[in-house]
Amino acid sequence: MRIKPDFRRVFEVDVEALCVSLFEEDTLEDELLRELDRRLHGVLASALASGEVKGKFGETFYTPTLGGLAASRVLFVGAGKRSDFTTDTIRRVAGTAARFLRQRGIRSMALVRRSSLDLRASAQAAVEGVLLALFDPGTYKTQEKDERTIEEVRLVAEGESEAEMQWGIERGMILAKATNFARNLVNEPASVLTPVELARRAQDMAARYGLDIEVLDEHRMKELGMGALLGVARGSDEPARLIILRYVPEEDEALLSRLPTIALLGKGITFDSGGISLKPAEGMEQMKYDMAGGAAVLGAMRAIAQLRPRVKVFGLVPATENMPSGRAQKPGDVVRTLSGKTVEVINTDAEGRLILADTITYARRLGAQKIVDLATLTGACVVALGSVYAAIFGNDSALVEQLIAAGREAGEKLWPMPLDPEYREQLKSEIADLKNVGGRKAGAITAAYFLKEFAEETPWAHVDIAGTAWLDENKPYVASGPTGMGVRTLAHFVCQSAEGESSDRR
Repeated sequence: MRIKPDFRRVFEVDVEALCVSLFEEDTLEDELLRELDRRLHGVLASALASGEVKGKFGETFYTPTLGGLAASRVLFVGAGKRSDFTTDTIRRVAGTAARFLRQRGIRSMALVRRSSLDLRASAQAAVEGVLLALFDPGTYKTQEKDERTIEEVRLVAEGESEAEMQWGIERGMILAKATNFARNLVNEPASVLTPVELARRAQDMAARYGLDIEVLDEHRMKELGMGALLGVARGSDEPARLIILRYVPEEDEALLSRLPTIALLGKGITFDSGGISLKPAEGMEQMKYDMAGGAAVLGAMRAIAQLRPRVKVFGLVPATENMPSGRAQKPGDVVRTLSGKTVEVINTDAEGRLILADTITYARRLGAQKIVDLATLTGACVVALGSVYAAIFGNDSALVEQLIAAGREAGEKLWPMPLDPEYREQLKSEIADLKNVGGRKAGAITAAYFLKEFAEETPWAHVDIAGTAWLDENKPYVASGPTGMGVRTLAHFVCQSAEGESSDRR
């Protein structure tokens, strides 16, 4: 797909479809709309007067131009109230337009700028919206596969800065393609994307984008003492892996030694049967998605490698299956974690927190000064927040606020949750330092508190993406299936952290 800026007048842009946002308050007093209506022979005025189009978010009105414009057709897309318009609205409007037009076989489209929001951020959001919307989850379809595609997208902004537009386009392409990379990983069947295969794809990605990578096998993990991660892996014939990616900016050694180190961790359960605490059969096919946090970290590291922020970053993905077998971990077992703390396993389906516990400890040993983990960790989070917000917990309020702000910029919503010390009581064990579950009450919170025990004094945040890692239904601006939740939030967070460090040094 070719994406480029276009600085001509709207009426001169020669594409198959011109896309124009329409606000609820819009009337023909607006100069652009008035001229469009004149060239469309009154069609827009008629549609507004009849109520056929009202500017409600997501609605569409599609009309041929009959030679009145260089474009063959115009698509008006509802953008809601102008007072509510944000860069995320741009992202969703662009996505709605792209999906609508692809279904009609359109190969070239143009998006018209209709706001005074920051030009770079607006261009970036528009590009992300188009590329995210056109993601096709039907990888394995051989029949009824939609081969239609949009080949060219233009961003129309008469009189604006070409440099700023190009900056936004390039950044949007990096972030959207990294997100779709993660979505493709999540979309793979578990029989294809085993822990070893996930590690291999991480190695391919690292080689392409210039990242250092190390992959620990089970023998090395045993030497280190990762009893919690290996305990989960015991039930599977597929060997576990710990993927460690490293991004280091190109700076002299003196400056590098002063740069902070951030660790991004992602749960990589490539299939979760629940283990001996077997899940119900209904919906178990979705448990290939239980590595969505790991996929998000790999996608974020791919983006970070291209954006080149001035901060050191580790990306760690513990990858294993959670399966029942004669060798599988059993309820009542006690595992010794890498930290030395012991954990009584009450429920083998609470496995994500076990593999992350060892990974958090390992990240601290690598010198991480801030740790952020992403995981499809608990069903309790889905009950609490549905598919709108991911839950965020942490032991450092500034870090939590940074991530919420990064999510807002990315169009990914994070809701802060409590971690009061009283929740620790639910994790007390009679025979070990901790239990891996705290009962039915506050399940997402006690899961997060379990992880907090291993972060100790290191600033740490945990994002539970169980409800937001995939969609069950198509939306006008995005397909059902994996969402890539967290890729762009993590990339924004790392880049903002680097900018903050630069400001502090100045």
